[in-house]
Amino acid sequence: SEASIKAGLQERFRNTKVFVLLVGESTRYLYKFVRWEIEQAIKRNLPIIIVNLNGTRTRDDERCPPIVSDKLAVNISFNTNILQYALENWPDFHFKKQQEGDDTSYHYKDSVYKDLGL
Repeated sequence: SEASIKAGLQERFRNTKVFVLLVGESTRYLYKFVRWEIEQAIKRNLPIIIVNLNGTRTRDDERCPPIVSDKLAVNISFNTNILQYALENWPDFHFKKQQEGDDTSYHYKDSVYKDLGL
């Protein structure tokens, strides 16, 4: 049931330090659980990493759910190296920017991808 699924997800959220949102072709229109998970991440003040499955390195407004378009998050392409980089670097940057009152959507410069061999 929906309640038991959400209860299980709540338990996972209690042990989560970063929220990774995979954005595909239909993610923008998924409301039942995806939107709820995003709301939980925002409510819990988790650093958000948005991974574009289509390879886009910046925010993809056609696929990304509007609920995160004006939130502090980093947008990356779908690749292990950049995801690892974001997992290691984004949380500290997120909390720094949050303290400054910044709620901008970010992405990494091409030079970061280049340094990672991408």
